[in-house]
Amino acid sequence: MYRAEIISNQSVQDDITEFLEREINGIQYTIIPEVHGKGISTKKLGDTVWPEMNFILFAYVDLEGAQKIKAGIAQIKEKFPKEGISLFFTECADI
Repeated sequence: MYRAEIISNQSVQDDITEFLEREINGIQYTIIPEVHGKGISTKKLGDTVWPEMNFILFAYVDLEGAQKIKAGIAQIKEKFPKEGISLFFTECADI
């Protein structure tokens, strides 16, 4: 079991969730909709100076789901190379 964590600009949230729902049957995920922070290039604070916002999405998936997410996020990053899409996996135990 893996925890997939995606941190990205809100502008691509629909692209990411549509991909997940289309490619991973029965996926369940949680979204934290308004996340402040600073990546490699710019801050995203949701204010007048730094108006953009990020979101965090996480889901627990098996190895096949993790591989699909990795491939899909790579495609989305190619389509939107300036949106700062990050993907992390943590291996976890299902007790």
